[in-house]
Amino acid sequence: MKDRLADLGYAAGWRLVRLLPEKWAVALFDQAADWAARRNGDGIQQLRANLRRVVPRAGEAELDELVRLSVRSYARYWREAFRLPSMDLKAVYETCDRTFTGVENLDAALAAGNGAVLALPHSGNWDMAGVWMVGHVGRFTTVAERLKPESLYRRFIAFRESLGFEVVPLTGGDRNPAVVLAERLRANGAICLLADRDLTAGGVPVTFFGERTMMPAGPAHLAATTGAALLPVGSWFTEDGWVVRIHPPIRVAGVSGVGPATQSLADVFAADIAAHPTDWHMVQQLWLADLPERRRKVLQRVLARRGGAE
Repeated sequence: MKDRLADLGYAAGWRLVRLLPEKWAVALFDQAADWAARRNGDGIQQLRANLRRVVPRAGEAELDELVRLSVRSYARYWREAFRLPSMDLKAVYETCDRTFTGVENLDAALAAGNGAVLALPHSGNWDMAGVWMVGHVGRFTTVAERLKPESLYRRFIAFRESLGFEVVPLTGGDRNPAVVLAERLRANGAICLLADRDLTAGGVPVTFFGERTMMPAGPAHLAATTGAALLPVGSWFTEDGWVVRIHPPIRVAGVSGVGPATQSLADVFAADIAAHPTDWHMVQQLWLADLPERRRKVLQRVLARRGGAE
């Protein structure tokens, strides 16, 4: 029942929010965000704990305001996502093209002929970044987690494919997603991957804002095995627009260099997030110290076997 209600809620969002005048939609989502921040549910409490790491010198009043603005930023992401299918995508691309920086790093990677892996944190509006990518390079590939129920997963796939993205399922597809992504890169394509959280046995241990966590191996591993450029990307909002910064490539010294390269990604992410903390939408547990004791010990044993535990 909960999954079905979630699906109906998202369906209503895509159908109804685009019909509202922009000012009404902004006011509605801001009010909902403020209510959620005051309610202080589990996700908001975790967001607060995460932001405390990002801005460790913030007092309680400042942290309250950071949380409020971060929830508003996350609400803005969803408001824009619900409205995107009815927006003029060419105009969105042209707006983004005026504010995105580091584009020469992507152009140079594709000119070299080995493809580009763009790795992003959960920050700003990555769908707007995707619209710009489609306008700039024609098409790119990304991966989607298989949500429940299946109808909700298909709704998200249809949304992103309508924007011009190629979406590969993380699980349950006809082919291994890593194989598909490697093929795209060897054909000098671009792929975009969210890369700031992977608390599974496959994650890579990193230090992030001074504490241990784990991030996906995929971006650096694909770069190592295909020769593609590994490009960290920062994303955040302006008052009436969006900014994306494509950073210079991170060197990956073969498969053995996946760990150091992933740490370098974490360092770039941390610098951008510290500069724009309220646009980082991490409402989940991220650091090992925040995990339930049993799960934390399992991951620590995994790291110890790899020689990666402190």
